[in-house]
Amino acid sequence: MACKGSGVRLPSAPRKNKSRKIGERKVDTVRIPDRWSAANLPDLSGKRFLITGATSGIGLAAATELARRNAKVIITARSAAKGEAAKKQIGPGLVEVLELDLTDLASVKKAAQSVSDDLDVLILNAGVMATPFAKTKDNFELQMGTNHLGHFAFAGLLHQKVRERMVVVSSFVHRMGSFGDNSQIAIKDICLGIGKYQPWAAYSASKLANLLFVAELERLRIQNNWSFKPIAVHPGYSNTNLQGVAPQMKGNKLEAQVIGGMNSIFAQSAARGALPTLCASVFPDLMGGSFIGPNGLMEMRGYPKLTRARALAYDQTLARNLWEVSEELTGIKWPKNA
Repeated sequence: MACKGSGVRLPSAPRKNKSRKIGERKVDTVRIPDRWSAANLPDLSGKRFLITGATSGIGLAAATELARRNAKVIITARSAAKGEAAKKQIGPGLVEVLELDLTDLASVKKAAQSVSDDLDVLILNAGVMATPFAKTKDNFELQMGTNHLGHFAFAGLLHQKVRERMVVVSSFVHRMGSFGDNSQIAIKDICLGIGKYQPWAAYSASKLANLLFVAELERLRIQNNWSFKPIAVHPGYSNTNLQGVAPQMKGNKLEAQVIGGMNSIFAQSAARGALPTLCASVFPDLMGGSFIGPNGLMEMRGYPKLTRARALAYDQTLARNLWEVSEELTGIKWPKNA
């Protein structure tokens, strides 16, 4: 059952649902195989994917696998040079580069205007983690601005072009996230970096925001009959350069080296961490609002499974408050279908 007051039904694990028609087939249960991997990806010829933050880590790994399955993949990068370098790493395939800086709403709008054709799947993957205090060009706190508000605006400008799935990459760290008393004032203060700043608290709030965004998006999708399904994922503990951004910003080379060493020993590969994203993008018959993460101990590593976020991530009032604040701050209102 959904959490009280959520207004959104999300599967806590593979579970039996009442029979319902999806396309031409009846579905009695949705279950992700225990060892689902990139080898299970179908041929994706004719499908179009857009992935934000695909120049390294989870995004690059996901883009590589999709391109191998003949999908047309648009990867975003903050600079053309980084995008072209990633394109070479991906190798042969139908890959395009789109310049996008999520910390600048002018860049977000320009990038969205450059997407002329419909997308089958939009993957909101880019992010920063536990950075020193900084502001975006639009005066948002850097982590909320990058991880949530920039994506909120970008997706809002593109959502009528998205046909099948909108995948949002969160984190298990969302469990530590909070928006104070959940009021719009408290949410706005966090988005604007007002009050005492704690890097991990800000990161956790931004990852909680990702899940609240998906919950409210699913409610609005049903209300407005939008064609795509929003699905949240988290990669567990994966070896990417995400953890190294904060030390680099602080100029702490030793910390960056220590983190890199720990990642190489304890974390799963970026390719394994990308599996929840890939599964959410293509696995048939998933419910809108589903949450997928690794199936290993404490969801730190492993193969994709349907899971469940903390109860606060499904709080309907908080989700609506966050949505309204996000529209106010970004100036992007999601249009309804005619």
